[in-house]
Amino acid sequence: MKITLQLKNLSCANCAAKIERAVSKLEGVKSASVNFFTSKLSIEVINGMENEIMEKAAKIAVKTEPQII
Repeated sequence: MKITLQLKNLSCANCAAKIERAVSKLEGVKSASVNFFTSKLSIEVINGMENEIMEKAAKIAVKTEPQII
């Protein structure tokens, strides 16, 4: 299953790359990609882990760039 998170106030391409790498390493994630220009994080996850992955990905994003909503 694919989920997409909007990363409002993403202002750093390097931070986008850090978020992508960290989310890619989460258990249950098949693939992760951040599009800096659209500020979207797309994640392909194992079915049944969507909520857990979404929460963890949001925490990673905020930890990497605190002004992200």
